[in-house]
Amino acid sequence: MNRADCRKIFRGTIATLPTPFDGGKRLDLPRMSDLTSWWVEHGLGSDVAPLKVAAVMGEGPMLGDDEWPALLRTVVNAAGSDTSVICALKPKDTMHTIEDAKKAQDLGAVGLQIDPPMFHGPTQDDYVRFFSDISNAIDIGIMIYNTHWYGCPSVSPDTMLRLSDAEHVAAIKWSVPENLDYDDMGKFAHMFNVIDNSSQPIRCHRNGGHGYISATICAYPEFDLHIWQLLEAKLYDEAQEQWDVREKSYTPWRQKIRTESGGVRHVKGAMDAMGLSAGPPRLPTLPLKEQDISELKTIFEGMGWPVPK
Repeated sequence: MNRADCRKIFRGTIATLPTPFDGGKRLDLPRMSDLTSWWVEHGLGSDVAPLKVAAVMGEGPMLGDDEWPALLRTVVNAAGSDTSVICALKPKDTMHTIEDAKKAQDLGAVGLQIDPPMFHGPTQDDYVRFFSDISNAIDIGIMIYNTHWYGCPSVSPDTMLRLSDAEHVAAIKWSVPENLDYDDMGKFAHMFNVIDNSSQPIRCHRNGGHGYISATICAYPEFDLHIWQLLEAKLYDEAQEQWDVREKSYTPWRQKIRTESGGVRHVKGAMDAMGLSAGPPRLPTLPLKEQDISELKTIFEGMGWPVPK
């Protein structure tokens, strides 16, 4: 694939899939297969809602090196040949990231989400070498995950422009530290797809962005698919109004549950509230209490979502 082909993969409202575990915290592949079929039936996996496997919101960093390939294979098989599946890779050195990238490619992923090599204390030059080397070794698309909050420098606009010859680098999942300007994405959005990762999908789209990340799309796909339709129609005021309804209700609940335990249990909480259980999180993250899920059901009902009784 060339960059133009790769860019077609990373757009729309990207669906980060939760990873099901059973009561013993073991990978539940039959449940993942069933959920994948349900997600595809409800519009996910399309060219405006690719499926993303083993990302942070899918507890990817908690998966063993024998687990994430099995999970990816399950999703690819259950989703079918007409769907787009992206695999998120854990931070490693260049050599081992290339090995994982080739493995994901062989298993049917059409794109990868790759973090910077954060544990190396990287420079901007390191970023260019790292992503260029991976790009040269594979034939599928790469979305850079700008994980500056883990202590590594934010990928700069100039660095993105320096990656112009890395043919398979097609997108960046975008957020920036407080001291940098979010709107600097405009310097490279003509060359790389920009996917908002800071709950600013309308601002991103206005600036030439190409998609966003949602924490609830797998629980109720119809909401985010509608938001994306509004963005593509440039009905920004209506999109912002509907986005704000969810954020004003869901975000306080999400912040409240973080006071008891961390992790990404809000994603599985949304699934539970909509009757689509994906099992418990892995330790040390605690499962949600019934009261927490009950509160979220009330929130979703207030938003008009079809919460099962």
